[in-house]
Amino acid sequence: MAGLNRIAMAAAAGLCCWPGLAHAAAFDVDHAAQLWLSTLSGPARARSDAYFEGGLWLSLWGTVVSVAICWLLLRMRLLPKVRDGMQRRGWRPWLGILACALVFIVADTLLSLPWTVYAQYWREKQYGLMNQSLGEWLGDQAIGLVLSALFGSLFLLVLYAVIRKFPQRWWLIGTGVVALAMTFATLVAPIFLLPLFNTSTELPDGPVRARIVAMATAAQVPAEHIYLIDASRQSDRISANVSGFGPTVRISLNDNLYRKASLAETAAVMGHEIGHYALGHIWKRIVLFTLLFGGLLWLTAQIAPPLIRFGGQRRGVRGLGDPASLPVLAGVLSVLSLLSVPMINTIVRLEEREADVFGLDVSREPDGFAGAAMKLSAYRKIGPGPLEEMLFFDHPSGQTRVRMAMQWKKDHMPGATEVVPPPLPDSRP
Repeated sequence: MAGLNRIAMAAAAGLCCWPGLAHAAAFDVDHAAQLWLSTLSGPARARSDAYFEGGLWLSLWGTVVSVAICWLLLRMRLLPKVRDGMQRRGWRPWLGILACALVFIVADTLLSLPWTVYAQYWREKQYGLMNQSLGEWLGDQAIGLVLSALFGSLFLLVLYAVIRKFPQRWWLIGTGVVALAMTFATLVAPIFLLPLFNTSTELPDGPVRARIVAMATAAQVPAEHIYLIDASRQSDRISANVSGFGPTVRISLNDNLYRKASLAETAAVMGHEIGHYALGHIWKRIVLFTLLFGGLLWLTAQIAPPLIRFGGQRRGVRGLGDPASLPVLAGVLSVLSLLSVPMINTIVRLEEREADVFGLDVSREPDGFAGAAMKLSAYRKIGPGPLEEMLFFDHPSGQTRVRMAMQWKKDHMPGATEVVPPPLPDSRP
């Protein structure tokens, strides 16, 4: 706490000057919050709402597309043909599993490509969130396919080995396999796979780096390396993170945040990300998601075998331990994953709120926090109802975050004054 107090005093001495300070005898939290929320209005707010609400339907239709592709692959008997061909040639069983996994991943990716182009490229372009040409985007997708084929095939090889060795309790041991995979993806992939898509350079010395180092030091988070990522080559979204473990810990922010946000906004965002690391959210999330996915595997173990007996055997699937059952396994997990979205959102949202509080405490930038929340609200619906936020938001909504920041300002900054910020771009009536 002594460290946080030192950084709080340093931050207070360097607060950014905001335009339009409105002095008042008593700080009104609701009015101060409304001043910020009103900066997103007119066409920009309507576009933000439409983008977010449309994204909910995309999740539903994406699951429908996934299940339809799984059904098509079953009907085509593609994996039974691969399995039988490997057996006729005398290949070892594990190579048959690997071949089926590889063929399934590639076939699923190619068959879903039209939908992926619409959902992840054309729609993003339509809403002004995509900076890549179609060729550039397809290039990134090709790299992603290679990585999915490599790591996905290895994961499925281990999973099917577990199913065959422990047919009754495979889901329990499979949960451990999932835990290892998530740990790898969370701690290792951002360090070694990100360079395949983006270039990272050391953040130059200056006020931004000084603020980040000060906050990280106060929170006892290693700050030897702070990287600037050229994410603007893909989109205009602002983002940052603290990733890795031990000697691989690194603090990163993308160039959109660096160039488009004020010092106060950047400090608030980076305080939030430092909070995730300091509060141990990486490990908590791995544990909670492992438990959740274990439940999904258990449900899959109850649902998939009857489905195989009902229709899969007619399509050449011999049982759940047969790698030709992959379309059944994937289809069931797709539906169960969609149904678990509210639970996933709740886990993430609660962690995000904890990081919000930490970020406010360490940065002491409530107006910077509100400004960053409004920038994010350009593509996240800002004013959902309570039930909508609980079910469909994996982060606190913009209005929740802005009001939290203004309440923090009233509670921690005696003599606080309201800020009258300018409207966000395209927000004028």
